[in-house]
This record gives sequence, structure tokens and C-alpha cells, in this order.
Amino acid sequence: MDEGTSTHGRPATRRRWRWRWALGLLAAAGLTAYSPWLWASAQSRDRVHEVADAPAADVTLVLGAGLTPDDTPSPYLAARLDVAAALLQAGKTKVLLLSGDNRYHDYDEPTAMQTYLVERGVPPERIVLDFAGRDTYDSCSRAKRIFGVDRMLVVSQGYHLPRAVATCQALGIDAQGVGDWTVRDTYDPVTWRWGEVRERTAALKMVWDLVSRRDPVLGPPESGVRDALARLA
Repeated sequence: MDEGTSTHGRPATRRRWRWRWALGLLAAAGLTAYSPWLWASAQSRDRVHEVADAPAADVTLVLGAGLTPDDTPSPYLAARLDVAAALLQAGKTKVLLLSGDNRYHDYDEPTAMQTYLVERGVPPERIVLDFAGRDTYDSCSRAKRIFGVDRMLVVSQGYHLPRAVATCQALGIDAQGVGDWTVRDTYDPVTWRWGEVRERTAALKMVWDLVSRRDPVLGPPESGVRDALARLA
């Protein structure tokens, strides 16, 4: 073997192997990061719908999505509430469980959600409020543990529904998602795209929540959903 080849070829070979190891580690890290999102997508397959093809369920969970500075629903939340109202109008559901954040005295998502719907003709007796739905996991967990819901529709933006449905399913709720895509098409495609990207990392938190089975904000069982359904019977 030529000495030049022996001297200079080995370092080059070692560098190539280092690059291969580095690329392999990056690929493994990427797969690990994406695995929860892929799992959520698989769990929710055939469970994400539009209003027209949504199955019927007595209860629909509407997830909070922030308020504007004047304490009205954000465009994303308003779109979710419009979907919920359409489900009622179509006879696909009977009671709306509005779940949002109210941990601060000057921030009240559920009441703002209720006001929005009532102003648009939804009967108040069809609405139940959950004031401790601080995130997707908490809202799904409280629907099961506090309000006693075993089967429901879940309303959110389309990109969020795989995680929302998968979370509810893992917590023992037979959940079907009904999505909004209007904000992507007519209002804010850039933020929508960011939301799609964020879902990949939010799925990591979903796995932690489901594995740890952390408690949401708890309290005594509430009969609001059961009472509302009884009045409609």
C-alpha cells in the first residue's frame, strides 16, 4: 500500500464515519420527536370530520383558544364555536361542554364562549361550562372524570384534532373530532402553518401527560352535562 494513501486516507475515512454517525443520530432524534405525533395521527385516523359527515353524539367538547384584548373569542376560538353551533343546528349533538381557562379573575374563556354562542341563538340550556380546561389534556380528563362523559365530539382546528382525539381516546372517551379549516383559508394561513409545526412538539407533552397520568385541576363531580341531557329527554 502506498504510504500517501495510508497516511491521508485513514483520517478521511474517520471523518466520513463521524458524519454518518452524526446524521444517524440526527435521524434518530427526529424520529423520536415525530413518533408521538405519528402515533396521534394513527389513533385519530377516520375520526376527524367536517360538520356534514360528523357522527352524532349527545355531547360536544369545545376547546378554548384564547381571547382578544376586549375579552371576546379570538378568531380561532370563534371559528370553533361556529362549528359547535352548526353541529347543534344540524342535530348532530345536544349539549355543548365549553372548556377553557379561568385561572385568573380577569380572564374567563368559558363565559366569553357562552356569550358568543347565546348572542348567535344557541339556547343557554344547551351549554355547560368547564372553567378549568387549561389545556387539551385537562379538558379531556375533566370531561371524563368531572363531568362523566364517555362519548363525545371534540371541536378544534383541523391540525389540532389528531392530538385532541388521541388524548381523549387514551383517557377512555370514545371521541370523534369535528374540525374548522376556515381560519386557514380566509383569515391567517401563516399562523395556521405555525400551528401545524407546533403540533409536532406539543405531541411530546401529550405523551408525558398520558404516561404520567397527571391530575388536572380537580373537584367534586359536576352534574351539568347529565342535567342538561335530562332536560332535553
